Amino acid sequence: MNDDERRMPAEEMIGRLTPVLSPRVRVRAVTALLSGLAGAAFVATLWASEPGPLPGRTRVAFGLFIVLGLAWACYGGWLITRRAPLFARDRVIAAWLAVAASGATTALMAAVAVQRGTGLGAALAGGSGFVALALVLAVRARARHRHLLRQRDRLSRERG
Repeated sequence: MNDDERRMPAEEMIGRLTPVLSPRVRVRAVTALLSGLAGAAFVATLWASEPGPLPGRTRVAFGLFIVLGLAWACYGGWLITRRAPLFARDRVIAAWLAVAASGATTALMAAVAVQRGTGLGAALAGGSGFVALALVLAVRARARHRHLLRQRDRLSRERG
């Protein structure tokens, strides 16, 4: 076998060096899947068991929380099924899910506060803190993803 036949793409080389899904990533994926499903099921059951018609904002809140739970469940399911190195792509997706969830929850809290005429500042302050934290995590995850892709590309160039 000559040198050209022994060369392999960087992704394959990295895939052979480390397991596709580490136990830590598997636990994170299963936790996201089960937590998302449990949360969506809990809110759906709560909504279905409420007597009489609910106010519009309550229906919107229940629907939003069900969608967010299902989004986390889909993320967990997607992560479990990956068979290739992710290069931190999973962290980028999780971070943007957190941004969307915290942003939607903050908007809902602000709408309820405005409708009631109380506590808008507290709702925005608390929600903004979560949105800011989620954005920091998203920026860090994206930077890590870029770094790993650059390393993969560098290894590919060096190998052939």
